[in-house]
Amino acid sequence: MVGLSLGEQHFVKGGIAQDLRTDGRKRLTYRPIYVETGVIPQANGSARVKIGGTDVIASVKAEIGRPSSLQPDKGKVAVFIDCSPTAEPTFGGRGGEELSSELALALQRCLLGGKSGAGAGINLSSLLIKEGKVCWDLYIDGLVISSDGNLLDALGAAIKAALTNTAIPKVNVSAEVADDEQPEIDISDEEYLQFDTSSVPVIVTLTKVGTHYIVDATAEEESQMSSAVSISVNRAGHICGLTKRGGSGLDPSVILDMISVAKHVTENLMSKLDSEISAAEASEDES
Repeated sequence: MVGLSLGEQHFVKGGIAQDLRTDGRKRLTYRPIYVETGVIPQANGSARVKIGGTDVIASVKAEIGRPSSLQPDKGKVAVFIDCSPTAEPTFGGRGGEELSSELALALQRCLLGGKSGAGAGINLSSLLIKEGKVCWDLYIDGLVISSDGNLLDALGAAIKAALTNTAIPKVNVSAEVADDEQPEIDISDEEYLQFDTSSVPVIVTLTKVGTHYIVDATAEEESQMSSAVSISVNRAGHICGLTKRGGSGLDPSVILDMISVAKHVTENLMSKLDSEISAAEASEDES
């Protein structure tokens, strides 16, 4: 937790009010973004993302599973986040566990939409191998290495980059079997399918400080926030999920305005992230 003196608080809030933040950015400008892919060789896909002083890693592991009885035509995705105590002393013990659970739940909502699957950024049907019998289970793990604010956006970007980097083995299913039997499967060691990330959204968090809201808040700026709304938007400009934190309530008209701003910011963020991921993938291929 960042502790600021009264003078420092006025300085942070005054800068935001004048659209000139302490690091020289405008209210709706992100810090420099750096992406590296293929950082964990044992995973099906992985990526490291740095946004300013915030540094996170995401990995994707695909395992053969069985579809749930409620959704026999879909695969499954689980998100786990670990906030390392070395990133921030307050992450040690219960504080880190609660934040990890909060971030994992927010990412699950942003990536997978509602319970019905509406608005999902990840198409669970694409993970199906044999209806009611066999599917892919994707385990997405995120690790916070260092924290200087805006963790949710950074983790969302790292997951998107890791999914872009993900290759899933081709699976051949044996001939028809009885309903109560599991089919035999053959997992290829040579043929892989690239994971489709065309609908995977980016997450934009708008943090309200005073009467204004900003994107990519630093830890200092987050310490002065009254509330924050995280909105996930896909390439088509559709809202995939929305979460809010902080005790201060927001008028519905303000939420609508924030969604409009998030859509505008997403265009630049998506373009920047695409170019960084492409450069990272090209660098990985060369090495």
